[in-house]
Amino acid sequence: MITIGGRSHGTGSHMAIRSLCGAGVLLCCACRSTPTPPDIGFVTAWPRVNYGLARAERLSPPGAARVAAYAAISLYEAWAAFSDSLQTLAGQLNGLTSLPKPEAGLRYDPATVGVESQTTMLAELYRQGFRSTHTEISLLHDSLVDARRTQGVPAEVIRNSQEYGARLGRALIAWAAQDSFAETRGRAFKMPVGPQYWVPTATVAQYRSENLSAARDQVEFGNPTAKAKTGDVSERSLEVNRPKPLGTTLVPGIDPTRPVEPYWGHLRLFTLPNADTCQAPHPVEFSTAKGSPFYEQARRVYDTSRALNDERRTIAYFWADNPGESGTPAGHWLSIVSQLAVQRHLSPERAVEAYTMVAMATADAFITCWNLKYRVNLIRPVTYIQRYIDPTWETLIITPPFPEYASGHAIQSAASAEVLTALLGDNTPFDDATHVSLGHAIRHYPSFRAAAAEAAMSRLYGGIHYPMGNENGAAQGRCIGQRLIRTIHTRKRP
Repeated sequence: MITIGGRSHGTGSHMAIRSLCGAGVLLCCACRSTPTPPDIGFVTAWPRVNYGLARAERLSPPGAARVAAYAAISLYEAWAAFSDSLQTLAGQLNGLTSLPKPEAGLRYDPATVGVESQTTMLAELYRQGFRSTHTEISLLHDSLVDARRTQGVPAEVIRNSQEYGARLGRALIAWAAQDSFAETRGRAFKMPVGPQYWVPTATVAQYRSENLSAARDQVEFGNPTAKAKTGDVSERSLEVNRPKPLGTTLVPGIDPTRPVEPYWGHLRLFTLPNADTCQAPHPVEFSTAKGSPFYEQARRVYDTSRALNDERRTIAYFWADNPGESGTPAGHWLSIVSQLAVQRHLSPERAVEAYTMVAMATADAFITCWNLKYRVNLIRPVTYIQRYIDPTWETLIITPPFPEYASGHAIQSAASAEVLTALLGDNTPFDDATHVSLGHAIRHYPSFRAAAAEAAMSRLYGGIHYPMGNENGAAQGRCIGQRLIRTIHTRKRP
């Protein structure tokens, strides 16, 4: 179990570390002259911890996707530097021209290089994060390095590997610093005014409830999305349980009462040439007239919400992935990758490949999505329906604090599904146990694309998106995933 801020989070990473160390002791004793090859846990431990950190730091969906992508790349490059099958992403990703090479004549351990590179990157990305976040990163680092020592890696090889991993991590940090993220911090945003434009709808009470739910690790089966209830929270309880330092800009906690990351669409993409490479078509023309195409989009949301059954509610809650309550949508798909790596007995190289490709797909999906969201600034269903259809209507899921069009869930889920389908095969059944610790049952899917389709539909069931936001967003995501597979080459050619 991962412990953050003195509270238990069900990522299973420490259990995995104990298993690694235990296996290392047995195998090392049998053959001390040859180090035990690192197993998949040296890859899967990181996305599990990243999920918990994104949750604890209350990162926004695009912010969590950015962190995950840089973290994944820093791990990937460590393994690729010594691989017979993986090739570097330098020269393939935007702005990443070259990376330091291992020194000739020295011996290295790829797993230890990856630990050091990943730790160096995360320490920088979470530089303004909670102290417990840095403690967690350090604990995982030390546990994994100790595991390699126990598994027979000589001290000199450990030192060489840590030195090279740190150099690799610093080079990737320098690359990350040029993605325009820093330029978007604190930049003023003026919301457009008009009946068709989005306005924030979340309340301070919902904000407090959502964050306190994550802090206390509470699971309320009748209220799994942490929707506020009168008398549940107070300002003092928020301050005591979840302090977030004022002025934090590198890892800002999400505030659902304000527009989230209005300039995220200006960030440098990882793999796409520009945000227009894969774009959803413009939404149907705004209208309040009954029977108009736009009115019918809102009416579909309204009618769907009034006919929800238990299964559709379950789907809406399962894919909600609210910031502060979960590791966000990107974390959900990376959790799926971790589960698949274990279930399919992937090698560390195949696991880090899948982890990195999905992470880059979700990161580009959110940049592309946010670019469109804040250009269109479309009104959310909750506002339209309460104004023009039923003033008493409420959504099943808390409406997030950014414009409607198009659906981020649909875009990043479709992109992830395309990548996983290309890497692991079409019509591949799998189980998703990501949210067992939040009280959700394991869900079974016949394929990655089926899971992505359900994730998109969950936003209609939750009252969050119009059908066009889901459908066009899914098409946009498929474009992102397919283009990534065509243009990014992770495997060396024979």
